[in-house]
Amino acid sequence: MLWGPEYGSTQILSKLEYHLMVDLRALTWVRRACKQGDNEEQEKLLKKSCTLYVGNLSFYTTEEQIYELFSKSGDIKKIIMGLDKMKKTACGFCFVEYYSRADAENAMRYINGTRLDDRIIRTDWDAGFKEGRQYGRGRSGGQVRDEYRQDYDAGRGGYGKLAQNQ
Repeated sequence: MLWGPEYGSTQILSKLEYHLMVDLRALTWVRRACKQGDNEEQEKLLKKSCTLYVGNLSFYTTEEQIYELFSKSGDIKKIIMGLDKMKKTACGFCFVEYYSRADAENAMRYINGTRLDDRIIRTDWDAGFKEGRQYGRGRSGGQVRDEYRQDYDAGRGGYGKLAQNQ
């Protein structure tokens, strides 16, 4: 790949910086929203957790597709699809809970970063699902990161909510 201002790398870099800012903003929201006690307690919960947060899903990815992919790592206890709080439609994330920590570790190792519905999905440890966490935390009911997105992403509902309102 060629790199330098003459190849538009300044635009690419500013796009990457923008996405990094949005991702960090969303991560901060997730950490605040998911806080279950102090950091030490949170670490203990994460170390024994069998639950994974799965992000960057297409809004059209189904629970069946999640099951098909993640069951390759082990027996799944349950899948909770993330929903837009207002519309009750999928909003690009889910929680996958395994019966064993070893199966969840396999999913983290082998599934994180793979492609599902033409999207590279990401997995992270979750301290455990609690009722209410299945809803997006953005002002419009969906995910925070989708509120700020400036680019068009058909798999995540088009343009970001704030960009649509401009």
